[in-house]
Amino acid sequence: MHTAAASVLIPPTMRVFERGWLSSNNVLLLDSEDAATLVDTGYVSHRAQTLALVQSALGGRRLTRILNTHLHSDHCGGNAHLQRATGARIAIPPGHVDAVARWDEDRLSFRATGQECERFAHDDVLQPGATLPMGEREWQVIAAPGHDPHSIMLWDAANRVLISADALWQHGFGAIFPEIEGDSGFAEQGAMLDLIEGLGPKLVIPGHGSPFGDVPAALLRARKRLAALAADPARNARQVAKVLIKFYLLDARSLPFDRLVQHLTGARYFTVINERYFRLPFDALIANSVRELVAVGAADWHDGIVANRDS
Repeated sequence: MHTAAASVLIPPTMRVFERGWLSSNNVLLLDSEDAATLVDTGYVSHRAQTLALVQSALGGRRLTRILNTHLHSDHCGGNAHLQRATGARIAIPPGHVDAVARWDEDRLSFRATGQECERFAHDDVLQPGATLPMGEREWQVIAAPGHDPHSIMLWDAANRVLISADALWQHGFGAIFPEIEGDSGFAEQGAMLDLIEGLGPKLVIPGHGSPFGDVPAALLRARKRLAALAADPARNARQVAKVLIKFYLLDARSLPFDRLVQHLTGARYFTVINERYFRLPFDALIANSVRELVAVGAADWHDGIVANRDS
């Protein structure tokens, strides 16, 4: 169930919709009596629900801008639907401007992850270092590589509020995708944690999970997790595989194991993970990942059917 997060720390000109893990959180900023901005739009299969949540909170305002912290499918999947309904302009980070213009699903990671995103066009670019007025406050655009090399965060320095996307959650951070392809990601993620510590936010609004204020504790947990992954890159690869399978199960709910294997055969990240780290028969790689999800209570596997299991 998707609910608006409740916290005394949430600024009065902001609405945070805490979503399930298939869709990123949505942050609605009330810019004036007439206009509003939305940060991130969730996954494509939730697009109608995302629009309903936003419309219920606009209070007669028009949605005039959509900002994406990065272009993973769970953060931009509702872009096209919301733009059609509202006419809002879409702003994206600079790293994938060409890929969006040509709709290159390989560079945009949709094909590599086995996920979907309805095609959209962008209007503006979120340049790191720029300042944006939103919700009657000034927000700085900060580059935030690690989880995704092109991600950004949004920082309200005057009130020490950080929209962190997947750079920091209350209990972790987003999977470090660059490392599975041999690119640097652990060092960048560590630098992001240092940067956030230096900012000293009072409130962090993450891409997934509840907004939180105990940032030192979250950073400590994140650093311990990052150290464990960096010490064992194969562990990070296994984590990425499990995250992607869990994501698909959140959408599909349940399906035969052979259909799961068939779907993931077309997702390039699984081929890369297998070739770089494990060199198993492909169905064995998927079976191992499913077993790990079952072991932690995140999935069920009975009589050939793999099913999502809600925590």
